[in-house]
Amino acid sequence: MSHEVGNESISRGGLVEKQPQEVDKPIAPVEEPEMGFLDHLEALRWHILRGVGSVFVFAIIAFIFGDFVFDKVLFGPRDPNFLTYKALCKVAAFLDTPSLCIQTFNYNIISIKLMTQFAVHIQISIAIGLIIGFPYFFWEVWRFVRPGLYPTEQKVSRGATFVVSFLFLSGILFGYFVLTPISLNFLANYSVGSVATVQNQIALSDYLSVITMLTLTCGLMFQLPVVVYFLSKIGFVTPALMREYRRHSIVVVMIVSAVITPPDVFSQILIAMPISLLYEVSIKVSARVEKQRQKAALDFERGES
Repeated sequence: MSHEVGNESISRGGLVEKQPQEVDKPIAPVEEPEMGFLDHLEALRWHILRGVGSVFVFAIIAFIFGDFVFDKVLFGPRDPNFLTYKALCKVAAFLDTPSLCIQTFNYNIISIKLMTQFAVHIQISIAIGLIIGFPYFFWEVWRFVRPGLYPTEQKVSRGATFVVSFLFLSGILFGYFVLTPISLNFLANYSVGSVATVQNQIALSDYLSVITMLTLTCGLMFQLPVVVYFLSKIGFVTPALMREYRRHSIVVVMIVSAVITPPDVFSQILIAMPISLLYEVSIKVSARVEKQRQKAALDFERGES
């Protein structure tokens, strides 16, 4: 007769006999079921809602600080002490060309409709919310797209949010500090005769639409390397093709520049120069993608052999 204590048993003679311990069986890993189409849509919906929510929050902040937004930011290009005008005056003094130094503004901004100021306040707040919230919005979309990529593609596309946000904000800053003040002064100081008999009374909505169009368009056009990267990934664009049509691209860039800028050669050159530079960068990006594709194909052939 024996008594069991834990994993041991005590016999009648007082000897302790150890019982064999049970060995834990390994638990098989539980595989998570793959997400269905509706599950993907639901996940995408929440990513987009969070991104739109960030834009909405920044838009509210911009609306609350409307005085600063309009007086310092949007009406800044009308101030002779604006950073761009100071730089132009220094260049004018260095080159001995006083015409480059802008000190006078031959236009007034007016509002002729009762609802104009309130409407543009809302529109500008949304535009600023979109600009500031764009990096987070793209990050949310990228979080949805990234898991569907292959490990090599995830490794290559590391830092995509930073690159896209950097290019977008660089385009916004270029459009605001370079293109906008020069374009506004060209349009405002342009006259149809030798003697200006028509006074420029510019509507508030027209003035703000020019600024938003120039800045947002530059922000989007600066995404050219990113667009070329994805087109190269699917094989639609190759570096050889881009080099072959380099001369044609210059013509296209000048046409696009003429569409989004005032009809003066100087403004067209200003926007064409960075876009042409980005085109050359895009060729490098496409060449890198093609090199990676060729390497992947070579590794695949070696694996089969």
